[in-house]
Amino acid sequence: MRNGLPEPISRLIDSLSKLPGIGEKNATRLAFHILKTPADYAENLARAIVDTKIKVSVCLTCFNFSVEKSCEICNDYKRDSSIICVVEDPMDVIAIERTREFRGKYHVLNGVISPIEGIGPDDLKINQLITRLRDTSVKEVILATNPSVEGEATALYLAKLIKPLAIEVTRLAHGIPIGGDIEYVDEITLGKALRDRNRI
Repeated sequence: MRNGLPEPISRLIDSLSKLPGIGEKNATRLAFHILKTPADYAENLARAIVDTKIKVSVCLTCFNFSVEKSCEICNDYKRDSSIICVVEDPMDVIAIERTREFRGKYHVLNGVISPIEGIGPDDLKINQLITRLRDTSVKEVILATNPSVEGEATALYLAKLIKPLAIEVTRLAHGIPIGGDIEYVDEITLGKALRDRNRI
């Protein structure tokens, strides 16, 4: 017994506190919430976690999460196969899909080039992307990596590899957020917004 708690609760708190963004206080709160819920809720939660670990893998085409060899987006014939949006990870796919603005396909890199962390081009799904571009009739690649130093470096590296394939390469525009005040915007974002200004 730790802190007056039975061992199963302590173990649950320890497990929950290892989740990103969940400290011991939040883990304790979640553990007590689970403890107060009906048994079938806890069983469904546990089953969902186990099923996710067992059944979910990656799409062999775009490397997004999938329960089949090919994900739903890659299998959707209504989507435009001539445009591929390159993102860092599956969370970016979710974010872009929420906008309902993009109807093409995706390619997930599984990270960005980061020499400091020892991540080079061979550690990402870059070779698979180039092979995919050579084997299909893609007309445009949208580079949607984050506007970080690593994201920008990865986008420049990809652009150099893709341009010789006679495919148009575009980059997501970055600038001042809607509702933002210019005086509070950092100089990198503001400079990017100035360079990428559009005619009205």
